[in-house]
Amino acid sequence: MKALLNLIRFPNLVLIVLSQALAQACLLSPGIIWGKVLEPSFVLLSLSTVFIAAAGYIINDYYDVKIDAINKPDRLVVGTVIRRRKAMFAHMVLSFLGIAIGFWLYIPIGLINTGAVLLLWGYSARLKKLPLIGNITIALLSATMLLVVAVYDDSLNRITLGYALFAFLISLIREIIKDMEDMKGDASFECRTLPIVLGFRNTKLVLYPIIAAFLAFAIIVSIHSRTSLTFDIYMVLLVLLPAIWLTIKLARADRKRDFAYLSNLNKFIMLTGILSMLLVG
Repeated sequence: MKALLNLIRFPNLVLIVLSQALAQACLLSPGIIWGKVLEPSFVLLSLSTVFIAAAGYIINDYYDVKIDAINKPDRLVVGTVIRRRKAMFAHMVLSFLGIAIGFWLYIPIGLINTGAVLLLWGYSARLKKLPLIGNITIALLSATMLLVVAVYDDSLNRITLGYALFAFLISLIREIIKDMEDMKGDASFECRTLPIVLGFRNTKLVLYPIIAAFLAFAIIVSIHSRTSLTFDIYMVLLVLLPAIWLTIKLARADRKRDFAYLSNLNKFIMLTGILSMLLVG
């Protein structure tokens, strides 16, 4: 069971459910309406996203068996605990369910889910090995995870778009940091990720402007006249300051464990940013 939960990245799936639930309850209507989270249609929508995300993690591990044997041998599941053929079958079943539920709910959702499945396959098979393209792909999918809730509710607004931009930027930063962490294994199999092509120093020079854009965005949101003082203080303490600390630590990072720390710090910022939805109203 533990191996299966590791394979589908269970904590990440919980974060997806939390993100969509908070978007549904806090962003798409005045005030906080928790009852909207319990609506059967939303539960199915969130389930379809979880199925597709889980399928994406499985196909990623399917293609990365040899690379993961170097980068994270202690967490290798496909090819050891679970046979590759069974992993591929699970990917196909979960992808089909995610797409089918999407079309059953709303045709645009079905189309979005289909696009997500194809992008995740392309990312795992090829795009992740290319400089920056794979990083942007995952960042876009992270933003779509929030936007799909608004699309189904037919109530896309500036706040939801703002959080989608937040998800895009923080995910892009994390994906590039993960490439720096996994550089050794990736280089062994002729991947062309940003750190391999540019080296650590130049990759950091690419990251700094992205982090600066994220910081600028967070500052603009915090000083906006329509946000409450509580929200502003929360953003400064739990989003801005950790992001500044991430930048300081990034400047000094040069070992795998340094980048692993940065990746976890990035997850923390992602979580605190998502939880800030509770204070939007």
